[in-house]
Amino acid sequence: MAKNRILIVEDDQNIAESVALNLDLSGYDYQIIDDGLAAAAYLQTDHSFDLALLDIQLPGLDGFALMEYMRQYNIPALYLTARSDVISRVKGLRGGAEDYIVKPFEMLELLVRMEKILDRAGKLNRVLRYREITIDTEQRTVTKCGCAIALQPLEFDLLAKLVRLKNCTLTRERLLTEIWGIDFAGGTRTVDIHVAHLRKKLGLEDAIQSVSKIGYRLED
Repeated sequence: MAKNRILIVEDDQNIAESVALNLDLSGYDYQIIDDGLAAAAYLQTDHSFDLALLDIQLPGLDGFALMEYMRQYNIPALYLTARSDVISRVKGLRGGAEDYIVKPFEMLELLVRMEKILDRAGKLNRVLRYREITIDTEQRTVTKCGCAIALQPLEFDLLAKLVRLKNCTLTRERLLTEIWGIDFAGGTRTVDIHVAHLRKKLGLEDAIQSVSKIGYRLED
């Protein structure tokens, strides 16, 4: 299955390259454009993007004006901007943005918010691949080298979360909240047990790295 394709319109080269690096590590394709007018022109010939990450203060054409093109081509957009005032936030969201993140931001938060937007838009990839493992999130099946692997429901959810956010460190507390739910009465030891099961069942002992006193990270 094709990777989700992300448009990054950002004139700060360091931020653009940092975002692009993390998108690449997380399994996305991307295109970087550093000028609003150039982005508008590019979209006239290629608008096959699943999501756009837009700065507001851009040369040529600002992010608010660029949102018109996102709506025209039905591309969900998320603002990444230094403008933290309420007026800008409201203008951005009322103008059609799916979300609004103020710089500086945590990369993991960006990736999670992107995932939520893609899911709402029906554009989130339903089949995930990691090494020889294929995960079908609709059928809730897992295969390795073509052979079915039986996972418990929470093991499946944990695996999908780790693969979607691979190369990111996920705390035990975050995994517990997002997979088991905020009402779960057990402790974080539950996460450790399920990670151990995944390592054994899928041969991921070298891939799911323990991050001391924090949580886990699935590495390429």
